[in-house]
Amino acid sequence: MENFTNETIDTTQLPKFEEVVLSKLHPAYWKIILIQIALVFIIISVGFLLLVNNAEETIPFQWQIGLGILCFFLLVVLFSRIGFNKKGFAFRQHDVLFRHGIIATNTLVIPYNRIQHVALHEGIISRYYGLAKIEIFTAGGNSSDIEIPGIEKEQAENIKQLLMGKIQKEL
Repeated sequence: MENFTNETIDTTQLPKFEEVVLSKLHPAYWKIILIQIALVFIIISVGFLLLVNNAEETIPFQWQIGLGILCFFLLVVLFSRIGFNKKGFAFRQHDVLFRHGIIATNTLVIPYNRIQHVALHEGIISRYYGLAKIEIFTAGGNSSDIEIPGIEKEQAENIKQLLMGKIQKEL
């Protein structure tokens, strides 16, 4: 214990993850988001129409509900677009960065030695646009797992191979 030292770290000299240039999601992923939102609101609208046709309410009430659904739809589209624009990812030498959020921006930094499993998923709509989603599972539980959607399939496969190689080196 005679040689024990515990020097203070100058935090101003640490690398800043905020300065990393993040890759944006593929522009076609925005179309997928719009299709998903439209499908949900079509189901809601059909349910509303079925409910209204069975009710004996006045027409202005029906228009108020319809207008409310339309306003809610536009808000969901607006916030989805903001969220889409804020998402970004980067793969550095020792870790993965993923930024997301609408009101509050969250940045997850996952060191490669914490990654346990990597999965690649393609949905029906995503497959049509040639996109995939990378899921990165960590030792920290669900709160530290990352899903990066809207990546071209070939690039997603390359990322998966990169991460699998990093995992193998850590073992």
